[in-house]
Amino acid sequence: MNARPTMPLPALAPVQRWAPELLLRAQQVRVAFFDVDGVLTDGGLYFTEYAPADPRMGGETIKRFNTLDGHGLRLLQRAGIEPAIVTGRDSRPLRARLAALGIAHAHFGTEDKLPAAEATLAALGLGWHQASAMGDDWPDLPLLRRAAFACAPSGAHAEVAAVAHHVSIAAAGHGAVRECCDLLLAATGRYDALLQDYSR
Repeated sequence: MNARPTMPLPALAPVQRWAPELLLRAQQVRVAFFDVDGVLTDGGLYFTEYAPADPRMGGETIKRFNTLDGHGLRLLQRAGIEPAIVTGRDSRPLRARLAALGIAHAHFGTEDKLPAAEATLAALGLGWHQASAMGDDWPDLPLLRRAAFACAPSGAHAEVAAVAHHVSIAAAGHGAVRECCDLLLAATGRYDALLQDYSR
C-alpha cells in the first residue's frame, strides 16, 4: 500500500491583536521586571502548620505558579529579552521555580525595589527606555513609573492600574504574566516566528 505524501501544514495565523500604540511603546524592551506575589502568583500566601517545637519558626511557604507564565518567561529569553524578578519576599519554592526557568537576575526580600532594578540595568548595560515592568501594588510603582512599558494584572491596586500602559485581562497567577510576555514578543517582532516554530 502506498503511503500518502505528507502535506506541509499551513502557517498558523496569530489570533492575538494588540493596540499599535502599545506595540510601539514596548518595541525597544530588552529587560522585563516582574514582581512575584500578586503577579506571578495569585497573591495568596499559604503557610503550613507552625513548627510545634519552636513557635517562633513559621511553617513552610507554599507557592502556586502557572505554567503559561513560566513558558512566557522562557519565550522572552529565546527572543533576547531578559526576565528579571524583584520581590519583597523570599522562599525556597520561589527560588526553585526561578532556577528551573533559568532566570539569572533575581532580587529577593527587597522592599525598596528601585536600587535592585537599577543594579540589574547596570549589569546588563541597559536603561529604563529598554525596560518593562509588571507589578500590582505600591512597592512596584517606582519601577512602573520609570519603565518604557508598564503592565499590571487585573485586580492590581487602583493606583498601580492607573499608571500601567496595559492591564491584563488574565488574573495574576492565571496567565497575566504570559499576556505581558506575548505583548512584548509581538512588539519586538518575535511572536509570529516563535509561534510557527512551535506549530510545525
